[in-house]
Amino acid sequence: MTAPALPGYAPPGAGPSDPAVAPTAPDRTKPGRDLYLDLLRAIALVRVVFLHMFAWSWLPIVFPSMGVMFALAGSLMARSLSRPALSVIRGRLRRLLPPLWLLGAVAVPGMILQGWSASGSGQGATEWWSRILLWILPLSDPPYGYPLPGVHGLLDTAWGEHAAGPLWYLRAYLWFVLLSPLMLWLLRRVSWLVVLAPMAFCVVLERGYVDLRPELYSIVDGLAIYGSCWLLGMAYQEGMLGRFPRYLLPSLVPFVMGVVLWWTLNGTNDMGGPATLEDSTLGQAVWSFGFVLLLLNAAPSWREWPPRLRRWGGWISLLNSRAVTVYLWHNLAITAAISLIGLTWSVPLLAENVPWLLDSEWTAMLLAWPVIGLCIVLFGWIEDVAAKRRPRLFPYQRQNAEPRVRNP
Repeated sequence: MTAPALPGYAPPGAGPSDPAVAPTAPDRTKPGRDLYLDLLRAIALVRVVFLHMFAWSWLPIVFPSMGVMFALAGSLMARSLSRPALSVIRGRLRRLLPPLWLLGAVAVPGMILQGWSASGSGQGATEWWSRILLWILPLSDPPYGYPLPGVHGLLDTAWGEHAAGPLWYLRAYLWFVLLSPLMLWLLRRVSWLVVLAPMAFCVVLERGYVDLRPELYSIVDGLAIYGSCWLLGMAYQEGMLGRFPRYLLPSLVPFVMGVVLWWTLNGTNDMGGPATLEDSTLGQAVWSFGFVLLLLNAAPSWREWPPRLRRWGGWISLLNSRAVTVYLWHNLAITAAISLIGLTWSVPLLAENVPWLLDSEWTAMLLAWPVIGLCIVLFGWIEDVAAKRRPRLFPYQRQNAEPRVRNP
């Protein structure tokens, strides 16, 4: 028996005048994009870029981007599974894999030309070539060469690591897509028990109750940390959040999040120093889940931009239409921006008069965004091809300004 769509759902015995129950819920059954979810995805992408530039440990606390992105993907997947599961999975893979293949077509030959080989990696030729196939279907983390000679003035010796770094997200996304029909089936039958199960498994991993090989552990770890977020996105799409009284989640969830955050930050990491949120499997899982739960519980359903956001609508839509490209290429873009800033030290006028400007990470950040824009132009069209759309180089659409009302 499937869980009902619950716009305006009220618990048994609660009348429409009951102030504890939301009288209506956003209608997610209508066709078209939900612009609130687009806004969350755009914020998540921008936060990812900022974290990889500045490495501020508090950023995952302020906005846990990966949990948000997995929850939004889970919501879209649940919506799509009204169609036959195999066709949905095939469509998702068709959209996901071509951008990865384009990155691999640039990165893998580049690493090989710079000396990456089986002998240098300490593997046999058969094992080495078989692992390179993970750049085609990333069921595990694809390999990379390190260190490499780099490209003077553009890429450093760790550019292979920077290229492969974001691929853990595609690996986890791929596994979630493959498991989604089963996850949705379980969600509709055991409801919140299956949503909470991945976080419970985080305790098993954190306590070391299971002994897994590193390759398998990395897969299971990602599924455990973000599985509840993916399932929460599915629950949101199914209307399950409407079953709670309006006040309940905002009252309880922040308290639980605060306790878990305090417990996490008062521990120590593997190096014996102060722990961060990312040092704890359970801490990441609970904080991401709670944060996403609050965002989705308060979610409006926007079919057009509110006036205050209308001026940003074009950029938000651009980030959403090129989300995979931005995520895959932003590390290399940041590396290139930092290297280009380094070249300016050879200009005496700049080095002598504005060394503070050249040494600032903010200068590199400002340069990184145009480089990301260049990556969108050079590589983003593959997302249109994958989605069977007409390829566009820079799909920015200017939003219509709010109409002016003339005084009579």
